[in-house]
Amino acid sequence: MCYVTVPEADEAALAAKFAVMRPFLGERGWRVYLGTEANALGYGGIAAVARAAGVSETTVAAGVREAADEEALGALEPGRSRRPGAGRPAAEDAQPGLKQALDGLLEQGRRGDPMSALTWNVLSLRDIARQMMLLGFSCSKDTAARLMRAGGYSLQGMSRVLEGNQHQDRDAQFGHINAKIAQAVAAGQPVISVDGKKKERLGAYHRDGRSWRRAGDPVQVRSHDFPDKDTVTITPYGVYDIAANRGFVSVGTSCDTAAFAVNAIGLWWQREGSLRYPGARRLLVTCDAGGSNSCRGRLWKDQLAVLAARTGLAIEVCHFPPGTSKWNKIEHRLFCHITRTWRARPLMSIDDAVAGIAATVTGQGLKCTAVVDDADYPGGTKISDTRMKHLEERVIERDEFHGEWNYAIPPATGPAPEPEPAPPRPGRVPQHVLNHPALTGMTAQDVKALATALQAPFETRLQLQYRTRHGRRTSAVRSSTPHGNRRLDITDHLLALRLRTHLDLPVRAVGALLGIDHATASRAVALAGELLAAARITPPDTPPPGKLPRTPAELLAYAAAAGVPLTLPENRQAMPDHFRTRRNRTTRDTPKTAD
Repeated sequence: MCYVTVPEADEAALAAKFAVMRPFLGERGWRVYLGTEANALGYGGIAAVARAAGVSETTVAAGVREAADEEALGALEPGRSRRPGAGRPAAEDAQPGLKQALDGLLEQGRRGDPMSALTWNVLSLRDIARQMMLLGFSCSKDTAARLMRAGGYSLQGMSRVLEGNQHQDRDAQFGHINAKIAQAVAAGQPVISVDGKKKERLGAYHRDGRSWRRAGDPVQVRSHDFPDKDTVTITPYGVYDIAANRGFVSVGTSCDTAAFAVNAIGLWWQREGSLRYPGARRLLVTCDAGGSNSCRGRLWKDQLAVLAARTGLAIEVCHFPPGTSKWNKIEHRLFCHITRTWRARPLMSIDDAVAGIAATVTGQGLKCTAVVDDADYPGGTKISDTRMKHLEERVIERDEFHGEWNYAIPPATGPAPEPEPAPPRPGRVPQHVLNHPALTGMTAQDVKALATALQAPFETRLQLQYRTRHGRRTSAVRSSTPHGNRRLDITDHLLALRLRTHLDLPVRAVGALLGIDHATASRAVALAGELLAAARITPPDTPPPGKLPRTPAELLAYAAAAGVPLTLPENRQAMPDHFRTRRNRTTRDTPKTAD
């Protein structure tokens, strides 16, 4: 074979040809192709092809040998580029005992009951690689992952499939609800699924999900989701029309109460239901057994009776058994799609929330309507026993099958009983009466000046105590009383301290005068003393004229002599019959010393 010198122009032509062919050839085909081109050029072709193709001469020489060896060309299976056995040996083959050591390490990190199917491993791949290195094996995290996959492991999240203890008639109630829905739909009567959605904060708060935006321009939100004192929380309550595949959401800004829930149903009937079902006589409501539409809630049944009387509809209610609220149609027919519409964008205002709900549509034809309900729905509303007795005896019709879950409320046929009178609030002596120099040893102006000076630290202290106890901020701190809650301001705290120190009254007597229990009075006295000590304020104290009162009668006489219109409050049982003052107790209990 004669020596051939390939001109630079020919090398350029080869390079252009190789650039065209390279994307269509695999490793082996590319190698053999370069070898055939080198053979065609003759001596010096290997170097020329290597320069034109940008590969090593070793690769071209291997291609020349493979092109000349017909047996080598047919020895490889289709799809293979190299002979079997090429490359580094696997880690488990090069290091005997590695697989066994890995199995033992995984067994040590396993958690859960070994006799059950629920077990998991607490070690990460990097932890496993580090532990294997300490055992003397060279095992990267990728090798550990490959061996774990071969051993049946996989990276998994949790699956919400365990339902806990279920009622024995759970499936029977599902069948009952399904039969009721089919019967109502066949008769052309409305059927709705109702529930309250998760409360949402308005503002620049993070929301899960992603949305298409220009690169490098994400929506900026807060780094933490802690609410401010002015943060508004909305409560969406949804009504899903099962037959019409239409959603209706009432967005409230108050508490999630039964009155709010029933009002949402009333709004749906007024704006959509009555127009969609003009001849309806009955309304079937399916809901879960807890929350604002609880099967045991008194206010829920009371408000449904009011709604039935106002609309003239016989309202049938079917509750899902406890622990099965996710089977409610509204959860996976409406709420999940609203969450999808809200994804990756903060709800800056209630208008944003309403607009997002109204824009919720699906390929199956779902459309939604959203309204704002800015009415006030205070929590803790009580329904009297008399009202509930009237509803149970004359209004509510319980089903034979689990009447606590299935019942009907027809329009009321008679007047409701008069509500029971509210229990009388405990009495207290008015603040301006107690704020008298004869009772406090200070003028009213001095007490007012002290209250003004201590107002800021007083509010700070109460806010700190409330946040420590409840984990959130409050705008009003209330003190417990035997019959309810009443605001105890800084002036009441100072009066409690002065009545205790000036007249040496026991805390039970101080509490009776302020309309609070003795424990609250004791805390008020202690707090006022701490605030004065922290501010380094020593209040003026005028000694009381005459003997200190020892009984309630003497206290009334003492006040009358000083011109104070003092009358004991209604809760006389909280007033002790005898005031054992600390000064008398000290004189009586101090042991006498020997001469």
